Parts: sequence; structure tokens; C-alpha cells
Amino acid sequence: MSRITSIIFDLDGTLYRSQGLADEIQTGAAAGLALQLGMDAAEAEVKLAAARAELTAGTGCEATLSAACELLGGDIKALHRYLAANISPEKHLDRDERVAAMLERLGKEYGLYIYTNNNRSLTDRIMRLIGIEGLFAEIFTVEDFWRTKPDRLALAKLLAAIGAEPVECLFVGDRYDVDLKLPEEHGSRTFLTRSVDELLTLEKLINKGEWEHD
Repeated sequence: MSRITSIIFDLDGTLYRSQGLADEIQTGAAAGLALQLGMDAAEAEVKLAAARAELTAGTGCEATLSAACELLGGDIKALHRYLAANISPEKHLDRDERVAAMLERLGKEYGLYIYTNNNRSLTDRIMRLIGIEGLFAEIFTVEDFWRTKPDRLALAKLLAAIGAEPVECLFVGDRYDVDLKLPEEHGSRTFLTRSVDELLTLEKLINKGEWEHD
């Protein structure tokens, strides 16, 4: 098995946890979609939930907010412009020195990257608030490809951009279907984390060679 050279992190729900911000994004997406489709926000929220359920039932995989919006006829670029202008992560987030310190140490040995379905404006603000700005070689947001995770073409473009083969990469995320399933199918190593405390075990697992014997 090839040595890991690159670690690709999801952002929201992975490098920080905030139910308050997640709820605000969900509500904001419904409000933005409502403006596009000419309905009230409450109706849009119900339709979004139904669309996600429909997609999940049809594919057997967790559906993203973006996919549900597209199913309903929404424009993802317009939606992200709305979210960038109306979501306030500042109300919900603080620095977590433990995460920043771990990333600083890992960055001395590996290329570190962000790969998120969020837009660049919110991504930059979130990273600054939790104290991890400047710790990544490159940041890939929805705006780089306008093809939200999971997507084969976007994944191929990301790997080409960082110059790594799938077997040299470790993908880290909080949603297996969205963040990890496709990279794993391509031969990448993966780490599923559902809390910051669980995320912080990553460094120890890497140092133990957890993925080197696969």
C-alpha cells in the first residue's frame, strides 16, 4: 500500500461541530430557495426535506442539501450567493486550539486540503473563526467545480490539482455517503468522524500506521 501523502478534510461537521450553524444554513437554504421558486420559506423547507428523503430512498445514500435544491429546480449558484450574504457563522463558532494544533503538526508531514460543499465566502469565515486559516495547501469549495460531493468528475479534478493518486490520499469526513464512499471506491483511505473528540484521534491513528497495512 502506498504511503499517505495527502489528507483531504471535509469542513462542516468535520473540523468543527455546531448544530446552531447547521440549523441556520438549513433555514437559510429554504429561504433562498423560496425566493427563487416563488413560495414561502416554510413551504420550501417542507419541500427540501421531502426532496432529500426522495433522493435518499432512490439512491440508498444520504442526500445533500444541494442535491435536494437542484431536484426542486433551484439554481445552486444563486443559492450560495444568498447563503454567503445571509448566514452568520460568527454567532456560533469559536476557536478550538486542539484542532489547530493537530493540523499544524500534521501539516509538517502531509499535504493538507479542504474539500467542502460550502461556498468560498463562508468557508473562509468559518476557517478564520475556528482558527485554522493558513494551515492548508489548497481549499476546494463548491465554487471550484459547481459539482457537489459526491461527484466523480469533481473528485478527479481535485486529485489532479493536488497531484496525488487516490491510494496516496486519506479523506476525512463526517458523512460516509457524501465525503468518503466515492474516494474509498477509488482506492483512498478514509476516516469517519462524528465529533471533534473523535477527529482528534486521527493523529494517533496515523502515527500508529493504522492505514499503512490495508
